[in-house]
Amino acid sequence: MSAPNPRPDVGPDSKARLRLWLKLLKTTRTVESGLRENLRTEFASTLPRFDVMSALARNAGGLKMSELSGLLKVSNGNVTGIIERLVEDGHVLREPVPGDRRANRVRLTRKGEEEFARQAARHEAWVDDLLGALDADEARAITATLDRILTEGKS
Repeated sequence: MSAPNPRPDVGPDSKARLRLWLKLLKTTRTVESGLRENLRTEFASTLPRFDVMSALARNAGGLKMSELSGLLKVSNGNVTGIIERLVEDGHVLREPVPGDRRANRVRLTRKGEEEFARQAARHEAWVDDLLGALDADEARAITATLDRILTEGKS
């Protein structure tokens, strides 16, 4: 008689998937660390600030603060401090939302759009360099696999 499986909720492939997860995490942290350092040294900026500007660049009409924090999946408090500094630097404009006295809509100024374009071009080059071990076909294949995990994976 064989001993019962002490972990009936995992199959024989679970160790390979666990190793994959750890490798994905390490890779993500390595790439993110490189991006953070490059933004700091080249633009005296941060990755969260870049992310806020990126979200605003994709939403030219602007976003309410709650929409922005929801899009970035961070608290309103985290976004507020970043927006304050971007307003001080002339990169973001804060405008009242008609019909909602408590809400503001934020959007990039022309200066902010130009600065984000500069940073985004460098960001793309850095990512290209950091992931340079992959050719385009490999990158597309991994992207497709990760998309499949996101759409078909169990939660």
